[in-house]
Amino acid sequence: MSTRRLRSEDYNDYSSTDVTPEGSPPGGMNGFAHPESYQRFGETNGTTWYQTLIHLLKGNIGTGLLGLPLAVKNAGILLGPVSLLVMGVVAVHCMGILVKCAHHFCYRFQKQFVDYGGAVMYGLESTPSTWLRTHAIWGRRVVGLFLIVTQLGFCCVYFVFLADNLKQVISAANGTTNDCSSNRTVAMTPTMDSRLYMLSLLPFVVLLTFIQNLKVLSVFSMLANVAMLGSLIVIYQYIVRDIPDPSDLPLAAAWKTYPLFFGTAIFAFEGIGVVLPLENKMKNPRQFPVILYVGMTIVTILYISLSVLGYLRFGADIQASITLNLPNCWLYQAVKLLFSFGIFFTYAVQFYVPAEIVIPPLVARVSEHWGWLVNLLLRVALVGVTCVLAILIPRLDIVISLVGSMSSSALALIFPPLLEIATFYAEGMHPLVIAKDVAISLFGFVGFVVGTYEALVELAAPTAAVVNTTSAMV
Repeated sequence: MSTRRLRSEDYNDYSSTDVTPEGSPPGGMNGFAHPESYQRFGETNGTTWYQTLIHLLKGNIGTGLLGLPLAVKNAGILLGPVSLLVMGVVAVHCMGILVKCAHHFCYRFQKQFVDYGGAVMYGLESTPSTWLRTHAIWGRRVVGLFLIVTQLGFCCVYFVFLADNLKQVISAANGTTNDCSSNRTVAMTPTMDSRLYMLSLLPFVVLLTFIQNLKVLSVFSMLANVAMLGSLIVIYQYIVRDIPDPSDLPLAAAWKTYPLFFGTAIFAFEGIGVVLPLENKMKNPRQFPVILYVGMTIVTILYISLSVLGYLRFGADIQASITLNLPNCWLYQAVKLLFSFGIFFTYAVQFYVPAEIVIPPLVARVSEHWGWLVNLLLRVALVGVTCVLAILIPRLDIVISLVGSMSSSALALIFPPLLEIATFYAEGMHPLVIAKDVAISLFGFVGFVVGTYEALVELAAPTAAVVNTTSAMV
C-alpha cells in the first residue's frame, strides 16, 4: 500500500492509522496501539495536542454541565455525584474501547482510517454469526443514524438554551442593577416568546456552520472556552457563598425521577461522537490517549463539583440551567451572555459530525460546479431542522434528558462494549471482560428504555404543571 500523505479532502474525518503487514494492532486487546507503530496519515498541518484538547473540552462542556445541578436533584445529594463518577468512568472507558477497535481494524484491513460506523460494521463481519456478517452494513447505518440524531439533538438543546438565557437577560434589563449582594425579584419587562428568539438566532447560526475547517473552528473554540471558563469562575464564586443547611436535601431522590438524571448525565458525558474525528485531524495522534484521559478527567471533576455545589446552593429551586438561577445584576447577566457566546460557537463543533456524515454523499451526486451550493443549502436545511425541533419542544430540561436517554446512551454505553466483544471474541476474550461489556450494555439499554419513557411522560405533562424555566427567578 502506498504511504503517500493524504489530504483532508481525501477522506471524511475519522480515525486514521498507519498500517502494518501483520494485520493486527501491536497493542492488541490491552489498550491503544503501541505509540511507535501509530502514525498520522493526513495534512502535515493537522491540529496540535492543545487544539485537540480544546475541541475535546468544547465537545463535552456545554449545556449538559449547566443542567447537572437539576440532575442531582433528581437523583439525590449523595446518589447523584456517586452516579456521575461511575458514569464518567464508564463513558471514558467506552471511548477508549472505540478507539482501540478502530485501530484494530485499520491494521487488520490496511486502511488509513475507520470511523465509528465502519468499526461496528467490521466488528459484525468478525462475528461467528452468519446472519450478523450478512447484515453487517446495517451496523454502519444504525450508528450513523444515532450519531446524526445525537449531535443534532445537542444542537436543538443549544437553540433552547440560547433563547432562554437571552430572553431572561432582556426581560430583566430594566430591573438589572449593580448590586449583586442579593437577588431581588424584579418586574420582568414583556418581551417576545422564546421561540421567536430561536428564529432570530437562526441566520447567525447558519453563517457559523459555513465554517468547515477544524483548525479555523479551533480559534472560535478557544474564544468560547475562555468565555465559558470566565463564566464558570464567576458562577462558582457565587454558589460557594451562603450555602444553606443541606440537611433537608434527600440523600437519594425518588426512583421515578432517577431516569431523568440518567438522561441528563449521559447527555453531558456523550462526547464519543467527536472522539475519532478529533483523533483523525491530529498532527500526531500518538498523543491522543493522554489527551483523552486528561481531558475527560477535567470534565468529570467539573461536572461533579458544579452539580453538587449548584444543588446545595439553590436546593429545590434549581432550574433547568443554573444560569437561570443567577441574580439580576450586571455581573451575572454578563455571565449568561458570555456562556451563551460559548454555547453559540460550540454549536459548530457539534454540528461538524452529522454534517460530515450527511452532506458529502449527497454532494457527490451532483456535478462539481454545483457541489459548493448544494453543500451550503444542506447546511442551511440541517440547521433549520434543529431550530424547528427546538421550537416544538422548548423545555430545556426535558430536551436534554430525552436526547441523552434516546440516543446518547446507545452511542456512549450500548454500542462500544458490544463492539469490543464482536471485534475480539474470535481471538479469545477473558470471561470477565465479556461480563463487563455485557453489564455496561445492559445498563445503557435499561437507561435508554426507562429514561426515554420518563422524558416522554414529562413532555406530555399538562402545561399548567410545567415550570416556565424561561421566566422563573430565584
